[in-house]
Amino acid sequence: MSDQDFAAAQEIAWIEVIKKMEEVYSDLISYEVELEEKNSALEEAQRFITSVLSSVSDILVVCDQRGAIQQVNLAFLRLTDIAEVDLLGQPVDDLLAEEVGPLSYWLEAGPGNDREVRFKLRDGGVSEPVALTCATLLDHRGLPAGMVLTGRPVGELRRAYEALKRAQAQLVQQEKMASLGRLIAGVAHELNNPISFIVGNVHVLSKYRERLETYLAAVHGGASAAEREAARGTLRIDAMMDDLPDLIEGTREGAQRVADIVKSLKRLSFSDAGAAQPVPLAELTRKAVQWAVKGRNSASTIVQEIPDDLEALGRAGQIHQVLVNLVENALDAVADLPTGRVEVRGQQTKAMAVIEVADNGSGIAEADLSKVFDPFFTTKPVGQGTGLGLWISYGIVRDHGGMLEAENRPGGGALFRMTLPRD
Repeated sequence: MSDQDFAAAQEIAWIEVIKKMEEVYSDLISYEVELEEKNSALEEAQRFITSVLSSVSDILVVCDQRGAIQQVNLAFLRLTDIAEVDLLGQPVDDLLAEEVGPLSYWLEAGPGNDREVRFKLRDGGVSEPVALTCATLLDHRGLPAGMVLTGRPVGELRRAYEALKRAQAQLVQQEKMASLGRLIAGVAHELNNPISFIVGNVHVLSKYRERLETYLAAVHGGASAAEREAARGTLRIDAMMDDLPDLIEGTREGAQRVADIVKSLKRLSFSDAGAAQPVPLAELTRKAVQWAVKGRNSASTIVQEIPDDLEALGRAGQIHQVLVNLVENALDAVADLPTGRVEVRGQQTKAMAVIEVADNGSGIAEADLSKVFDPFFTTKPVGQGTGLGLWISYGIVRDHGGMLEAENRPGGGALFRMTLPRD
């Protein structure tokens, strides 16, 4: 090879080296940019996690396998008023104000083993009770690497629970008032007939009183026998005297009917604070159906087949409330059908009484069957249902020692079955 050829080959080799160096440099630049992007994303994720942990109201303490504190959130710093730098690396057991045993032992009992503890404060005092939960911290291989403590002051939990109970009581009361409103509508209709009859009779009796006063005035005013007879005929005293017994008896019957309705209302009082008593379910079901259909322009057919001797042990008012709710729901389910049909049937065994309310509507969606007794669950449009009627009914039947079940009929429609103890 001549010197000229060697020089040319050397030049070509250097050019290839430079090209390779440029490729390597370009790759290094790409790797550096990618690494910076990943570092930026990692820092952003770290800031996000730190922000979330700081905003969580529950306390959070992360410890290693020896129980030394590795990380705490802002809620725990506020609870103890101790600086984070003074907490890191310290045994978490040393912060407990009471002797409850090493927290690491909690893991042996498995998940859900909560404890109520108090923590030491920076000023030497102790915190309010904290409901604390201990869980295992796992590393990237899924192996135990420590434990995570989470908790909330018991006072907050109790206040939240009391607020929930108050809200629940208000909602239950609203549902009871709605039921009471339907009951009042039915009572007003029932009272209208006997009261109208009494008012009509009293009006006639008032007219008769005026005629009697006129006749007695003539008698005591010294009228002659002929004048008295004339007045007796003109005032139709004989016909009036014949009519008086029927008027008085009719008024008495109307008043008795009002008294019976009031007595029935007392038996159907929603308070029902007394002891359980035998309840005639046939009579109660007829009244429940009567109340449920009041105020409805429904052409649906209602079939009732309840044995006259069907009885259960319970509180009439509460059972009546359940029956009204079940019948109303069934009527709602067939409201748009030209041939809507609701069937109310009863039967009994030696120990239990059973009432079934069924309809020929579209039935209950399979996904909803397990949720129909949940509070606030409803398939009705907004403003037409609170989702509390069946929930309250379920609670009433359960408190009676019975069961309330829902299912779909093989031929279509829904069926609700109430089972109550007979003794």
